[in-house]
Amino acid sequence: MILEKIAAAATPVEIATDRLTLRPVRRSDAGLFALYAGDKRVAEATQGISHPLPPGAAEAFVARAMAGAGEEDHWVMDGSRSGLPEVLGVISLKKMDRGQSEVAFWVAPAFWNHGIASEAVQALVAANPQKNCTLFAEAFQDNPGSARVLTNAGFQYLGDAESFSVARGTTVPTWTYIRKLH
Repeated sequence: MILEKIAAAATPVEIATDRLTLRPVRRSDAGLFALYAGDKRVAEATQGISHPLPPGAAEAFVARAMAGAGEEDHWVMDGSRSGLPEVLGVISLKKMDRGQSEVAFWVAPAFWNHGIASEAVQALVAANPQKNCTLFAEAFQDNPGSARVLTNAGFQYLGDAESFSVARGTTVPTWTYIRKLH
């Protein structure tokens, strides 16, 4: 009974938008994660996805996300309520200290330039499921689309930095952003 309560508390809440449901990760998501995250364009737009995607990486991600034991909460961008696929991408909040978290997201290339990421980020900010007072985010400087997603969600440019990209095997210039919530 105690373990069930802990698991329930660790599960990210569902957040509905006009077209999407941001929902917890399911085991059945692993196949589409492997397909989408295995795309070089997706991997190179993120910090932590390697390319090529190693066998079992999607399943390991699903297990970590479902365990809810880390400092990061993950939601699937599920489009099934509006006739789109169950998995369009992933959005996460990585807990920092003092009521702060970092937002990260990726969307499958077939759904780029359809407002999916903007809708997901705006919904996550509005719901504020971790009760944060401040959110941070980064976008690689060669990915202006992600920067637009952040500014559309009310993030303000904070400065330039660098982050390591596993898929690229190097540090990449980034733009950093901040969003005050209280």
